[in-house]
Amino acid sequence: MRNPGFAEMNAFVAVAEQRSFAKAATRLGVSRSRLSETISGLEARLGVRLLNRTTRSVSLTIAGERLLARLRPLLDEFAATLDSVNEFRDKPSGLLRLTVPPPAASFVLAPIIARFLAEYPAISLDISVDSALTDIVAARFDAGIRPGERIARDMIALRIGWETTNVAVAAPSYLAHHPRPETPRDLEAHDCIRFRFPSGVTVPWLFERKGKRIEVAVEGRLIINDPELGIRAAVDGAGLLYTPLDYVAAHIAARRLVPLLEEWQFRLPGLFLYYPSRRQIPTPLQAFIAFMRRNSRSR
Repeated sequence: MRNPGFAEMNAFVAVAEQRSFAKAATRLGVSRSRLSETISGLEARLGVRLLNRTTRSVSLTIAGERLLARLRPLLDEFAATLDSVNEFRDKPSGLLRLTVPPPAASFVLAPIIARFLAEYPAISLDISVDSALTDIVAARFDAGIRPGERIARDMIALRIGWETTNVAVAAPSYLAHHPRPETPRDLEAHDCIRFRFPSGVTVPWLFERKGKRIEVAVEGRLIINDPELGIRAAVDGAGLLYTPLDYVAAHIAARRLVPLLEEWQFRLPGLFLYYPSRRQIPTPLQAFIAFMRRNSRSR
């Protein structure tokens, strides 16, 4: 009976890290059924069960945890060894995996993706848009983009700009039936559309004027986790919305939304590209860092 090969080991690590056959299959570019067969064959050859499967979840057995702990550094070293060959290529190549929140996807990456891919035709991008604070090492991302205060101290961080303000807005139809707030505290009497992070925490409504900062505990019947859904609801008059200005600037210009409390806007901190502190940075990430240094700007 032959020993398990690299492909089977890589498949196991993908499932173990994603805790999902569907997500791991997408990451590996194979069908879910084929991936399931690969893992079953691996377990049969090793003679032990590595994963506990139910219809809703995937978890590691003790044997699976031990195998994953030994395989991770080996696969990382294997990837670094292959990547070292890139130094001899005319153009950097390989896969670059990024995790970013929705604002970074819309206002930082979307405008530059086509130019980056054109400049580096041998590099592929795998971008996961998620509001959750992802552990990029455990999830095997090469880098992420987040506000500076949400980045672990052991990461290397590069400021890439995108400075904007958070604004409160409402549709004219909403304001026709509700008094316009004059101070942040007036928001407590309004139906506010709240955004919830994957952790369950809702985004605080922060306002600042002349160095004075206020956080308002707003209430409302609508809680969302998708910016576009919140904007549509606000435009339709469902309530007040608190969001980065760039999301609603076009709606304000078209008078579909009205800015409120303009003297109390809260300026957001800039975004950072961050990645693990390690001696060998993958070649695609090196190229992306250089590209962002040339093309990023604060606004």
